[in-house]
Amino acid sequence: MMQYLLTSAGINNTSIHNALVDLLDKPIAEASALCIPTAIYPFPGGPTMADRFSNGSTASPMCELGWKSLGVLELTALPSIKAEVWIAAVQ
Repeated sequence: MMQYLLTSAGINNTSIHNALVDLLDKPIAEASALCIPTAIYPFPGGPTMADRFSNGSTASPMCELGWKSLGVLELTALPSIKAEVWIAAVQ
């Protein structure tokens, strides 16, 4: 069964970490996760923040929690995201 934990800033406190562990019903090291950073793109510096979130260099961990496997679903090409938000970061 697949379960979801939606956060706006990773695992940034004990309560969210405990909720994650409860949802998993197994150690993080035995679980797989999917990181979807798309919601950050409309904000100033969004592409940079998405990169930092995905590579584990933020203050609030998510991707670097020791998952068995971790995927990143990158949706920057969605038509609802204005090109000026992400093109400069790609170039």
